[in-house]
Amino acid sequence: MAKTRVIYWFRTDLRLHDSPALRAALDLNAEAFWPIWTWDPHYVYKTRVGVNRWQFLIDCQNDLSKLITRLNPNSKLFLMREAPQTLFPKLFKAWKITHLVFEKDTDPYARARDAVIMEAAKAAGVEVIVRYGRTLWDSDELVKNNGDKPTMSIRQVEAAGPKIGPVPKPIPAPNSMPDPGETTLNFEQEVPEQHPDLNEGYRKEKDKSYEKIAGPNGDFAVPTLAELGFPPATTPHRGGESIALCSLHETTSNATYTATFQKPKTAPTAFSPQSTTLLSPHLHFGTLSVRQFYWDVQDVLSSYKGKEKASAPPTSLIGQLLFRDMYFGAQAHLGHAFSSTVHNPKCRFIPWQLSNAPTPTTTPRSNPTSTSTYTIDSPQAEAWFSAGSTGGRDSHGSTR
Repeated sequence: MAKTRVIYWFRTDLRLHDSPALRAALDLNAEAFWPIWTWDPHYVYKTRVGVNRWQFLIDCQNDLSKLITRLNPNSKLFLMREAPQTLFPKLFKAWKITHLVFEKDTDPYARARDAVIMEAAKAAGVEVIVRYGRTLWDSDELVKNNGDKPTMSIRQVEAAGPKIGPVPKPIPAPNSMPDPGETTLNFEQEVPEQHPDLNEGYRKEKDKSYEKIAGPNGDFAVPTLAELGFPPATTPHRGGESIALCSLHETTSNATYTATFQKPKTAPTAFSPQSTTLLSPHLHFGTLSVRQFYWDVQDVLSSYKGKEKASAPPTSLIGQLLFRDMYFGAQAHLGHAFSSTVHNPKCRFIPWQLSNAPTPTTTPRSNPTSTSTYTIDSPQAEAWFSAGSTGGRDSHGSTR
């Protein structure tokens, strides 16, 4: 039987603990195993991202690379600076890959990107394995069990989720990782077009992150803010699985805080002392497993005997995680329309711009000193009343 040669493609799952896709990849008992990240120009140039968020991502990647090296001194996170759509067909051939494994992503760009990659894999005879792990339940399954409709309230999630089954318990991090094979890149790099660059306004210098496919030193290093042309970050909040797990432990060690957390009574702008968990960015980049978070909170609730009554969804910590799945379910169904009021069947678009010269009677709400109000059929009002009528809340559904 031919030996397996596996690429594990890290994306928004920058962790080792509770990673179903990583477990599936390691279960292949590979002869050669490459943990990689592709530096996708779609996010570098076509998605507006602030410097602090870039620093957080870079932190996450560097921490993951160190954790991989701790498992196997011969390995690391191999970061390659090219679009995955053009990189993978060349990698499949150069490294004689038999399997590509990654975590499912229902973001509309990611779906289209992954479809291209899977077609390339099929053409190259590479088997693709995909596992969900970004949400409590598979978002597509959640929609299916919601009558093939986007999840628009926490009650719909509470009804549809259990039809799929209980939230799976987290699986432990691996204690070993196979050696990578050769890392020679005997092909030309396809350098992306840098314009238009939606992040140009943040940059102080020209972006140099694509000058060499394996980085300036040829060691597959994570880019720096300086390479991206950005100034230093200003945030005290740093990324990485190591920090995420410490923060989760710190949160759940305070049983009263964890059990009685109520979103309306917290302020996401309060940092010293912090009012919320500050774990949302870790959930976004996958340095913290949402299932680990869910079950650690459930463990606290099961043994909580405090004087103050434990909170419940939708305002509790569990409620915030359910809201998160709700939004992922809505995005999975609506696709690109999810991020816009235009062409979104769940929003009413109102063209607020004036078609004629402004007058005092037609522009009272544009006055910065006036109090803003919603019309009864505005998107904001529609969302508010929809939430109220279905038992949900006007909430962003994050744990911050």
